Amino acid sequence: MGIITISREFGSRGKEIGRSLAEMLGYEYVDRGKIIDEMKAIGSRWGKVAEEFDHHYPNVWERYDWSFRGYLALTQSIMLNYGLKDRIVLMGGGGNFIFKDIPYALRVRITMPLEARIARIMREEDFTRGTASWVIEKSDREMSDAVYLIYKKRWDDANEYDMKFDLGVQREDEVIKTILDASAEKEKSNTEEARKKLRTLAAAARVKAGIAMNRSFMKISTLDVKIEGDLIVLHGIVHNPREKEEVEQEAKRLAGDAPIEVDLHFRGLLRSII
Repeated sequence: MGIITISREFGSRGKEIGRSLAEMLGYEYVDRGKIIDEMKAIGSRWGKVAEEFDHHYPNVWERYDWSFRGYLALTQSIMLNYGLKDRIVLMGGGGNFIFKDIPYALRVRITMPLEARIARIMREEDFTRGTASWVIEKSDREMSDAVYLIYKKRWDDANEYDMKFDLGVQREDEVIKTILDASAEKEKSNTEEARKKLRTLAAAARVKAGIAMNRSFMKISTLDVKIEGDLIVLHGIVHNPREKEEVEQEAKRLAGDAPIEVDLHFRGLLRSII
């Protein structure tokens, strides 16, 4: 049992390694396509939004749009829900940042020299060298920019991963074996305390996504969900008492059995403990 997250440079065979690991371990392989399918099941609007942002990097205006905020929150919530299932290999999506505080999650980074990636893309996609180089540069830049936009972290920062592999100097079978061994070692940290931490993270993400996706709250731009110890805390500024009450009720419903404190400001500090 366990969680493996994989971050990869475009064309580095990170996907192939992830699928191989999932097959060997009997884990579920979760990639962008599966997350988009989950969004479609939640609602056609969110499926459409997911497909739009899957095909282009959001512009300056889109980054502040209500639907983009909801899309980001929903993405993270879905990924954490997969983590709750355990036995997953999660490809991309900033999984290494989302599961950073979960002791039994193994966070892996896969790279390959640029020339090797260009040659591979040319061979497999029948691209010219110029096209292959352009596709790689564009894909890497957008993934890097997205990570910085969402997490304010560098995509290629080795400190954000448990293990980093360069397929220019390491064989793929060696990399897979090393990850398998490391995953087995990580499983020793799969304690009830660690699983409780993941459940709290998932509940907080559920609250954040539910409120971010709610059209009734789309004009509220200053709501944030954090975890303080074992407590989920919703901070924010609302426009009127009725809105405050509605946000509180929705937060409580979304949190379920998880302890939550709602700290909302409306003409001075109004604090309510649920």
